Amino acid sequence: MSTMNVSLPEAMKSFVDEQVSERGYGTSSEYVRELIRKDQQRLQLRSLLLQGGRSAPAAGADKAYFDGLRERVRNASKKAGKAGAKR
Repeated sequence: MSTMNVSLPEAMKSFVDEQVSERGYGTSSEYVRELIRKDQQRLQLRSLLLQGGRSAPAAGADKAYFDGLRERVRNASKKAGKAGAKR
């Protein structure tokens, strides 16, 4: 693992220290790594949304589509309930 030194104003350092202690991080490095992971996820989601926006439209989501979707959810719930009852 590489090391990176970051200079922060005292107010930001205090904020980081508070987050570490209040949110259960072991170190400030863990907190910063979590922030970076969340930013990476945000950027990935943004990219996927932009790709979707540029893609060709799919089939329309009309009443029949939603009726079929509801039916699939009901069936999946019934199967999950039966599987849980067998345990």
